[in-house]
Amino acid sequence: MSAIGFHSHDHAQCVRTTLARAEAYCVENKLKFTPIRRRALEILLAEHRALGAYDLLAVLAKEGLGTAPPVAYRALDFLTSAGFAHKIEGLNAYIACAHLGQDHAPAFLICTSCKSVAEAETDATQGRLGDVARATGFTISHTVIEALGLCPQCQPDPPCA
Repeated sequence: MSAIGFHSHDHAQCVRTTLARAEAYCVENKLKFTPIRRRALEILLAEHRALGAYDLLAVLAKEGLGTAPPVAYRALDFLTSAGFAHKIEGLNAYIACAHLGQDHAPAFLICTSCKSVAEAETDATQGRLGDVARATGFTISHTVIEALGLCPQCQPDPPCA
């Protein structure tokens, strides 16, 4: 299982790769990756932190790409339905998908101090939740897992790597 967001990586390459995958997906699926949708994804990719719709709108407005809230909400709707972004329910905010193009069940590790978010791969059919579901005859189709805590940089004594 990998968690993207709390460790060092080539962020410029991360952004380029994700944008290229998003563009290819849109071409393949005949989706319109408009300049505003592309820029919204770039803004979400700028940091591994969740942004609210109004945070996104402030950047778009500053760049002359729209000032009305529906501009941001439409872009975010597109990004989440295409699988390019996820909504972090507990924060009412959005983050770019770290595993774009992969069928996955993410879990979000949210730092309560700096608000950074790491996306980790999970399998809800395994572990205790999967056991309970099987025992009750329940079939899991979708999960939203959000864990709150402190990232390595915000802990008083960061763990050794």
